[in-house]
Amino acid sequence: MSSEGRFAPYKNALTAISKRAGTPLPSLVVSFAILHELTAIVPIVGIFYTARSLGAGERVVNAVALQRDGSIDDQYWVNTRLRACVDEGEQWAGRVGRRYGIFGFEKGKVVDQTQTSELSGKLAGDVANAVLAYGAVKALLPVRIGLSLYLSPMFSRTVVEPIRLGGLRLLGRRPKSM
Repeated sequence: MSSEGRFAPYKNALTAISKRAGTPLPSLVVSFAILHELTAIVPIVGIFYTARSLGAGERVVNAVALQRDGSIDDQYWVNTRLRACVDEGEQWAGRVGRRYGIFGFEKGKVVDQTQTSELSGKLAGDVANAVLAYGAVKALLPVRIGLSLYLSPMFSRTVVEPIRLGGLRLLGRRPKSM
């Protein structure tokens, strides 16, 4: 069985979507990628600063992360998933904080476990706010994907295609028709 035959239904469906949207398929893919990233970055920043101004990050993260006593409640899928998100968020906040020198971390400095426990309250608050923002954006992934898919044709027609066509004109090339 050839690979073209196996992927033909997908190619046909994507071509139909491209024609219906009125933009080339690569523009739709680029539009989806841009919107998907924007629907991650904007909420992370918004949730971080909202949690920071309300002081909610530490309270929420501590409520989720510190209740690990082995009780029946600890064995529920939701609690396990929330704790996994908190752990991933802590790792993410540490990587990003050390890479860019934010959340109170020094740029490029490696922090070990003993130094982490000695962090100041403000730093712990910023890290907790970042963990909360990361977890919330991760939980919103289905909504972000749906929104990106819904807005991709419009974004492609109004932003990506004009930039692509302008670039082609600048290079002296003629755009291919769909």
